Amino acid sequence: MTTLRHLAKVCKSKNAGPFEVTLDIIFETRAIFDKVLATGVLCPELFARLYNVRAEDVLFTPYPPALAFKATIPRHIPAGDVGDTDVYGAQQHAPMLDVDIPMND
Repeated sequence: MTTLRHLAKVCKSKNAGPFEVTLDIIFETRAIFDKVLATGVLCPELFARLYNVRAEDVLFTPYPPALAFKATIPRHIPAGDVGDTDVYGAQQHAPMLDVDIPMND
């Protein structure tokens, strides 16, 4: 197993408006992207579990031309509202970093 932090070139999050956050995971090579894609680990159910949302509320898109995966999830608290701790959504990618990806060499 290898964690996503060691495989991804980029793993970031940002607001997708005040009510959603988008997470982008981008890989450096087609070979790594294809291996991660083949595992099926990155899926709506994973994002739902990590971010405590319903899987059907996760907009998940593998995007092979960019060697990327994108997931958009609803925010529990709107950006800038009372109780919001990350108005830009810039720190929401952290749970993804420790996701184990089974890589067979």
